[in-house]
Amino acid sequence: MDILNRITLNPKVMKGKPTIRNMRFSVAEMLELLAGGMSFQEILDDYPYIEKEDIQATLKYAALIANAKTITKLSA
Repeated sequence: MDILNRITLNPKVMKGKPTIRNMRFSVAEMLELLAGGMSFQEILDDYPYIEKEDIQATLKYAALIANAKTITKLSA
């Protein structure tokens, strides 16, 4: 199974945002936890329905997005 299969896009779940296994837990939320300094183990402890492979899939997905050929400046 390709780990990226854990990242789902469903217009009926969180308005089509990329989510983890079709749950109401978005890729962006996971990245915010990681960027905030949480370790894999802390995330797994705080969110028992999340699996290590979900975190790895999130990072792989983010790496693919960051490697896009066209970059658009974001305004904060």
